[in-house]
Amino acid sequence: MNIVETGKKVLETEAKAIKIAIDRLDKNFEDAVNILFNTKGRIIVTGMGKSGLIARKISATLTSTGSPAVFLHPSEAMHGDIGIIDSADVVLALSTSGETFEVVRLLDFIKRIGAKLISLVGSPQSTLARESDVFIDCSIEEEACPIGLVPSTSTTLTLAVGDATAIALMKKKGFGEEDFRYNHPGGSIGKKLLKVKHLMHSGAELPEAGADTVMKDLLSIIDAKKFGVVIISDGKGGLRGVITDGDLRRLLLKGVDFSKAKAGECMTKSPSTIGEDNLAVEALKVMEDKLITSIVVTKDNKLRGILHLHDLWRTEMI
Repeated sequence: MNIVETGKKVLETEAKAIKIAIDRLDKNFEDAVNILFNTKGRIIVTGMGKSGLIARKISATLTSTGSPAVFLHPSEAMHGDIGIIDSADVVLALSTSGETFEVVRLLDFIKRIGAKLISLVGSPQSTLARESDVFIDCSIEEEACPIGLVPSTSTTLTLAVGDATAIALMKKKGFGEEDFRYNHPGGSIGKKLLKVKHLMHSGAELPEAGADTVMKDLLSIIDAKKFGVVIISDGKGGLRGVITDGDLRRLLLKGVDFSKAKAGECMTKSPSTIGEDNLAVEALKVMEDKLITSIVVTKDNKLRGILHLHDLWRTEMI
């Protein structure tokens, strides 16, 4: 036995099944997505055994991409859980044979209550396929295992078709990056999609002063706001420059008279900025490259806020 060759054979078999399914995808797929799009209720995903495990993953993918879905175990359904299905819901049933006893016996209730039924099924001639409002053909030529019985190709294909369904539905709904971030407040995905505007400080929190402000008055602003910088603005939302606590030390060493000098004379013009719609990780890179701890946030060349390195630390991004 060649282990690597066995692994390659499994992948080739499963990849071939997906390729065949691509060519087989037809109006049934479009109809299924439209039914899911138009539902006023939830999506109830069900399946038994290995198909049940795939159903759980598809349910999770649908939910995270803007289409609330729940998994219903078909055996538990017959002992009270079937009450979760409402007439406004759509049931998405998975079965390789299309004759799975626990799934097929749900059909009477689903029909009676008036819920729509979509199936991902491996046998177009099966009971489940015939009784569905729409079925998507997930049939395969062979399982990838040597005895042809272990669910492998069938579950891989069903999962892929489930992903295709969820993503097509996501696209039809116009579910975008901002929606995805909202549904993923934790974890690495949420951190990667955080934008500067989600973390920045604005309004009364801004360490802001005019160009005519006497330098000694900047000391109280920089001390009170705790950003280590004062933003010099034109009073109309325009950015003119910044003065950092490092600048203050250098100016003192030069003998600048803080009781007379004005902010506009001492500021650093054209400071580093970042757009409010930029990703927070982009702001982090700029701050690391420039060796700064705060960065001014702008939009259309107008002052919008300020972002501090500590704001990024709190997200555990670094």
